[in-house]
Formats: sequence, structure tokens, C-alpha cells
Amino acid sequence: MGLETPYTSIPDMFLQRVAATPDRDALGFPTPDGGVRWITWAQVAERAKAIAAGLRGLGIDSEDRVAILATTRVEWILADLGIMCAGGATTTVYPTTEAEDAAYIVRDSGSRILVADNPEQATKIDGVELPDLTHVVLLDGEPNSGAAVPQLTLADLERIGAETLATEPDLIETTVAEIRPDQLATLIYTSGTTGRPKGVELRHAGWCWEAVAQAELDLLLPTDLQYLWLPLSHSFGKTLLCGLMHVGLPTYVDGRADKLVENLAKIQPTLMCAAPRVFEKVYNRTVTSGTGAGGLKAKIFTWAVRVGREKVALEQAGKPVPSGLQRKYNLATKLVFSKLQARLGGRIRVLVSGAAPLSKDIAEFFAAAGLPIMEGYGLTETSAGNFVNKPDHLKIGTVGQHMGDLECRIDTDGEILLRGTPVMRGYHNLPEETAAAFTPDGFFRTGDIGELDEEGFLRITDRKKDLIKTSGGKYVAPSHIEGIFKSVCPYTSQAVVVGQARNYCTMLVTLDPDAIVSWAAGTPLAGRPYAEIVTSPEAEAMVAGYVQELNEKLNRWETIKKFVILPRDLTVEDGEMTPSLKIKRRVVEDTFAAQVERMYEGAVVGR
Repeated sequence: MGLETPYTSIPDMFLQRVAATPDRDALGFPTPDGGVRWITWAQVAERAKAIAAGLRGLGIDSEDRVAILATTRVEWILADLGIMCAGGATTTVYPTTEAEDAAYIVRDSGSRILVADNPEQATKIDGVELPDLTHVVLLDGEPNSGAAVPQLTLADLERIGAETLATEPDLIETTVAEIRPDQLATLIYTSGTTGRPKGVELRHAGWCWEAVAQAELDLLLPTDLQYLWLPLSHSFGKTLLCGLMHVGLPTYVDGRADKLVENLAKIQPTLMCAAPRVFEKVYNRTVTSGTGAGGLKAKIFTWAVRVGREKVALEQAGKPVPSGLQRKYNLATKLVFSKLQARLGGRIRVLVSGAAPLSKDIAEFFAAAGLPIMEGYGLTETSAGNFVNKPDHLKIGTVGQHMGDLECRIDTDGEILLRGTPVMRGYHNLPEETAAAFTPDGFFRTGDIGELDEEGFLRITDRKKDLIKTSGGKYVAPSHIEGIFKSVCPYTSQAVVVGQARNYCTMLVTLDPDAIVSWAAGTPLAGRPYAEIVTSPEAEAMVAGYVQELNEKLNRWETIKKFVILPRDLTVEDGEMTPSLKIKRRVVEDTFAAQVERMYEGAVVGR
């Protein structure tokens, strides 16, 4: 039986939510004085409808694109809802996108209006021929009267819309009633690892499916309090917006990653979704602070983690936890794990990880600490949520079972194929690439390699295009090795395995700035610049020990023969990572080609 959705579109879902719980808190956000302000669903609706009417007044009609180039903030959501209620479609642009790519996305999407964080972000389209663009709307700052494309503020747009609604009070309801499920809702450009980004066309039906499918799994409950900091330009963030509308849970919205740990203690959420990098940083900080001082504190920490992992291993095997082990675990929680739980606000019910692979060892550590992570899987092309672990049925090392009525098949070469409502309409203006992305019977080719177990839990092995084939003909899955290394070495920020057409594997390593400063404290390296610490003989020796530990867990042909610690971390700004924090392997290997070649000096390259 198919998954039934009681909505024809996102704005239909939104208006039904407003009618059901108008006075309930919907969205919270930071105030300039450091406080938090909440607005109700009725207040959200008042602003979203005014924005929608303002957009209609500027000529936005069915499926017309409006681009949002802004950080994660409550105005992003209000603008998106306004676009939806106007019958338009949102083109998402990451705030970190370089000017050339931002202008390309606005032009290729045919966006008629650009909503920008501020005048500085709006300059990314300066000097570019954009024939479809008629207006720029600024969330902050004053309009530039001399701009080539006319500018106005969000407040101006809302005022225009409110005046329209005063004479046409049913304008938005009438507009929403005409939106079809198969209509374009969102155009998200995949960041990609090479070439120009491709626009993924996602329909209202897919997003409504996502909302209902999430609620079916008890991932989101009306009693939850969500902390939403993920990039809303990413499909993971968008699918959460749909889920919170369907369920009606209050959500605090704040994209400032540097304020995350501080705010978790203040907001005390029960639900948070994140990319693995966030959990890796928490893991690094916890392990280094727990063991760094040595002595009794380190012994207690190590004992607690061992006890926690024993308990998790039994639970994962479906075996009962003996009373003696449970008593030890209760003590471990009191002495060690309660501190980590408090750091995340003390009330976490569900943590969800997506957008990139999560190390199995790190997942086991969080489960041991009483903070199990529900790892999930999906792609931009399939509306983000496809597989996920459930709070009452977690299988660590997998991305869970399929959501809703989504169909999954494993191809003869191991590629994961998906078919169902959340799958994209196609790539924007790219009919040949769209056709190539599907099998003859309509399954989407994910490009990921995986396997399904007897219970339908999916295990991702690697990206099809990322598999390394050594010159000896052996296949190596780099993300598998990198994940193990991140759990073995708590000082790691990033690891990139190299070995395509080479006769052995090597690795580029970057170290976590916070963790490595802690490691250097009390040594002659204390207070030295980051680049000096990480390239020191002491850091080299420390990492070498962890590489040896890694190699003991690998097949002979997978072992890392040489490594290099890079003098800086990989960044989105330098083009080495996508905005969703996936490594762009080719870019990294090109940027650090000299370091790679030194690791293969004198070796036979390829055959």
C-alpha cells in the first residue's frame, strides 16, 4: 500500500498546519541582545502571506523561480513559504557560493527575483547579464538606488503584499488551491565535484511525501523541540522544514555554527540533525579532554567508554544486558556520559546524521554515551530522506530501512537504485543527463554502492565514482578507511585516501584546530601557530602511531603506506569541500599534488 499524503502542495500543508495550531510556537530565533524570540504559526502565516502577495505583485506566477542567497535564519523560511504560497518555486543558493557560480545558478534557473542576505551578497550578480531577473530583495541592509537590478527590502515587499491583501483577502488561498502535486517546488543545484552544478527539479508531491514519511517513523514528534542550524539551501534542511510543518513541532532556527555548542545548553532541544563533521568534532573534543590529562580521570573515561561499548554490542546483537553490566553503565553515565549529554543540552531524544558517511566507531561511541545517532541516507535528486534508522530499531553501521513506500533495488554492479514519489522530475534544461540518470523502468541511479540485509537495512559501501582501483587490480573504498581513521585518531579533521592506478595507498591528513591545541598544551609546542604544530616531528610521530593502528584493521591491499599532514584544514571556501561538507577528492588531489607525488617518489605508477 502506498504512502498517503493529505496535501496537494507544500503551501497546502502549511495552511493546514496554521489552521490546526495557530497559537502554538512555530519558529524561534536569536535576538540582537542575545535572547530568543518565538513566533506562532499564525504570525508565520501573516508574514508568509504578505511576502507571497508582494511576490505576486512583482509578477511571480506558477513555477516562476525566486532564488534565495542567504544563511540559515528565520527570514529564509518566511521567504521560502512566501514563494510557495505565491505558486512559485525556490532556487536555493548557498551563501558560501562564489560569485561566478551564484550568478550561473540565478541565470540557468531563470530566476526572476533574488532574495539576498544583504547588499554584499547581492553584489555576486553585479556585472552579469541576467535577462530574467527583475528585482533583488534584501533581508538586511539598505537598497542601492544605483543597482542595475532594482532593489527593495523584505519589509518593503511585505508592506506591498499587506496592501494587496487588504483589497484581495483571499488571494493566497485561491493561488494555493491551484497548485498541483507535480508542480515544481524547489530547484536545488548539486554542488558536484567537477564541472558546473546541475539544477535538480523537485516537486511538491515529493516534499509532502517526505514530511509524512518522517512522522511515520517517530523521528519528529509534536512534543519535540528542534534545533535547526543546517544549511537551508541543502535538501536535508528543506526536508526538515516540511517535516516540522506536518508535525507542528517548535523549531529554533540559527545557522551560526560557531554558536552551536553554546546555544545547545541554552535552547535544550530534544531533536537535532547534523552532518557527521559536527559529531566528529564533539567526539574529538570529548575524547581528548577525557584522556588528555592522563591519570585517574583518563582511566575512568576509558573504563566508561569500554563499559558503554559492551552494553551497545549486546543491544545490537539483540541480547539482554546483565544486571552487573547495567549497574556499571549507570555509574559510567553518572561519572562521564552525563557531562556529554549536558553539553548537548541535557534533553536530546533523537540525533540524526546525514549528508555524508558517519564512522561506525563514532556512532558506537555516541550510542555508548546514551546519545544514539539515527544515521540516514538520501540525495538531492531524491528529496534528501530515503533511508533512516528508527529510534526503536537502530542498526549501527547502516543507514536504516527505506522510508514510506520508496522502492530500492541493488544493481548487478552493487549500485543503489531508487524509485518513488520523492525522486526528482529531472535535471533543469538537461534532458540527456536526466535520461542517463534513470534505468529503463524508472529507477534513479544513485551512484552509490551498497547492500541490503535480510531486514532491509541498507549499508553504503562507497560512491561508485570514488572507488579506487590500485595498479594491482584491487578495489579500495576510501570513505570506509577514512571513517575508521577518524574514529581511531581523535585529532583528525579530514582524511583523504589516494591510490587510483598506484601500487599502494597513501593518505592526506588534516588535524582539528581545537583538538590539536589541546594536544600541544603543556609541551614545547604550546602556543605555536597551527601550521607549525601540525607539521612538527611530534605531530608526525603521533599520527604515525594512529596510522599503524588503522592498518591493523585493514586488508593488506588497503593499508596506508605513507601519509602527509597538510599545513591547513580543508575548507568550503577553498573549493575542497562541498557546502554539505563532502570532500571534493579531485580538487584536493590537484591542490596538494606535490605532497601526493612525494609519497610515490620511486614507486611504479599505474600499469
